[in-house]
Amino acid sequence: MKCWSVYILECGDGSFYTGITNDVPARLLAHQEGRGAKYTKGRGPLSLKYQEECGDRSMASKREMVIKKLSREEKLALMA
Repeated sequence: MKCWSVYILECGDGSFYTGITNDVPARLLAHQEGRGAKYTKGRGPLSLKYQEECGDRSMASKREMVIKKLSREEKLALMA
């Protein structure tokens, strides 16, 4: 069983997208092909800026909610 992760993508317009997955490379490919999420569709190029292993889906979802509430500056600090 694969470990769940939370990840942050930087979109071509400079915005960030945060999501969860149990297969980061496959999910990144889906985003790049326009199948990942409505938000990232058409906002390429996309680059993976942050990834954090969380164990299970529940923990990843909780961590995703915390990250989504961070300010842009706090997200930049997290990615540094």
